[in-house]
Amino acid sequence: MSNANPIAVIKVGGDVLLDQLEREGLAQNIKDLHQQGWRVVLLHGGGPQTNALQEKHGLTPNKIAGRRITSPADLVVVKQAIAGEVNVNLTSELIQAGLPAFGCHGASGLLIQATKRPPMKVSGETDLIDFGEVGDVVNINASLLQGLLNLNVIPVIATLGISEQGQIFNINADTTVVKIAAALRADLLLLTTGVGAVFKDLNQPETRIKQVNQAQAEQLIKDGIIQGGMIPKVEEAMTLLSQGVQTIAIVSGRSTGAFQSVANGTGEFGTRIVE
Repeated sequence: MSNANPIAVIKVGGDVLLDQLEREGLAQNIKDLHQQGWRVVLLHGGGPQTNALQEKHGLTPNKIAGRRITSPADLVVVKQAIAGEVNVNLTSELIQAGLPAFGCHGASGLLIQATKRPPMKVSGETDLIDFGEVGDVVNINASLLQGLLNLNVIPVIATLGISEQGQIFNINADTTVVKIAAALRADLLLLTTGVGAVFKDLNQPETRIKQVNQAQAEQLIKDGIIQGGMIPKVEEAMTLLSQGVQTIAIVSGRSTGAFQSVANGTGEFGTRIVE
């Protein structure tokens, strides 16, 4: 492929990857894009898998305001779950679909460089919270990613960060995927979720919101329609619109033709985010 081929960055949560139909649909949707000439980068988390492995090791998942506190013992499990179980299984699923998937993690080649997060104020807490072995992303090795894309492989990246000194960190996938999309000047950013869009009423598929701008998104957050883990996804994505990323969408990997539809702007699936 030439360097002129468009780039799609896709974020997949660990909850989505628990479902076999979601994994199969995701692989087929990525294959559709790849066959159309898109260069694809895939970033994944693994929260539920980490929780399950923590429990097997006798550890209790610890979160404050939805953010995981990561002790040194927890970090061992995070690495095993995300860079091990989830990354290997997802890479295998894509290869079975005939895709040139290349499993890796953020510590590979300083792919995702991070620094330790300092203790910070969290809503509802009086004291500063130390999140432990958690990092904030400071740089994406875009030249390395471009090199992999030029080899016509699909990087499948586990969300770990690394410092220049080699310290490994647990990092946030929603924040990181935005930084990857910005660093690559991606043409398309897809945030996959089990729900697959923003709905005014989750029980009524016809209430799907096809497109939302910043002002509308802020109002939907105030109204409680966009809630929970969807809030940071939308807020982070909004920052990309001024950085050259042309199309951003929340979409499901399960629906046949969904990624292709978003890329082509037909509006059949998902919720598109615009300025």
